[in-house]
Amino acid sequence: MQTLTIPPCRLDASCDTLREEVRAFLAEVMPDVPAAVRAKNWSGSDPAFSRKLGAKGWIGMRWPKQYGGHERSALERYVVLEELLAAGAPVGLHWVADRQSGPLLLRLATEAQKLDILPRVARGEVRFCIGMSEPDSGSDLASIRSRATETSDGWSLNGTKIWTSGAHHADYMIALMRTDGTREDRHAGLSQFLIDVKAAKSNGLEIRPIRNLLGGADFNEVHFENVRVPREALLGERGGGWAQVTSELALERSGPERFLSSIQLLIELVNLADAGNPRHADFVGRALADVATLRQMSLGVAGMLSRGENPALLAAIVKDQGALLEQRLPQDAHDLFGADLFERPGTSFSGVLAYLVQASPSFSLRGGTREILRGIIAKGLGLR
Repeated sequence: MQTLTIPPCRLDASCDTLREEVRAFLAEVMPDVPAAVRAKNWSGSDPAFSRKLGAKGWIGMRWPKQYGGHERSALERYVVLEELLAAGAPVGLHWVADRQSGPLLLRLATEAQKLDILPRVARGEVRFCIGMSEPDSGSDLASIRSRATETSDGWSLNGTKIWTSGAHHADYMIALMRTDGTREDRHAGLSQFLIDVKAAKSNGLEIRPIRNLLGGADFNEVHFENVRVPREALLGERGGGWAQVTSELALERSGPERFLSSIQLLIELVNLADAGNPRHADFVGRALADVATLRQMSLGVAGMLSRGENPALLAAIVKDQGALLEQRLPQDAHDLFGADLFERPGTSFSGVLAYLVQASPSFSLRGGTREILRGIIAKGLGLR
């Protein structure tokens, strides 16, 4: 069986200086945001906030300046993300574009595409969504059936994507399609496409919002019917989509968002805990130890990414263990305070708890279900 090690990663003095700068910025632009709103964390969104963040140079931080980036380090970006998440900043509109779509375009897009799209992403003006999951496929991404057929002047796309977060607001989608073979071929014949959503809507693309437990519609079903896209919409190599997607998912699975999604509830619980109550003291100690451990794991993965290493297996472990903590906290709240929970209407605690009771079940879905992640981990450890 393979032994896994995440090398420790230390932040230098420049990261400490940057952290204080981010905290000062957040104190200025988010002085009176209610805790229940902060609890939305990276699911919250505010176009004005994204533009302010872009003006500070905190979107596209690692990208070359010629594409609107700022050539900062991976660890500096990690610090900014930590502070934004801990404060519950509304970063949802630019999150996918900054975290995974932008880096993918940097590697695979044409020069014209990079010069057109990436500076707008860095200014907080452009939204991306990811078209991966499909009906009847569950989280078995390799079994997708949506197909891209080459035409005389480009590609014709047909099929359906589901659970596509933010598609109804997106400017662009990066979609995984089958260009060759069948779903039985598994990883072969998959390719990625850059789709201008607005243009596609007038060309056979239909987006149908899916209501969630909270009454919102963050998820969507996206249907392609002979959607025509230009030849240059193909990202990277034809048939290279599986390798590209797995690299992309390493970025998605290992960040601080994978253990800080419920951080506002933990803050509320620590504030309410009675230091003289042994059960409360035990909970606080264990919860903070869990967060500290996950943070070190996540930071270690960030260090590996900064060195150009491939931590896909370790990223899956961070995501799996982080979701366990995030989903456990609402039950911990009930176990600690019992009926007292229902005697606090209108308090910041009750609003945060109400949101996370409903939202937390989705935390083990996004970025790969628990079953898929554990299959990846078992295979990586030589257990199957």
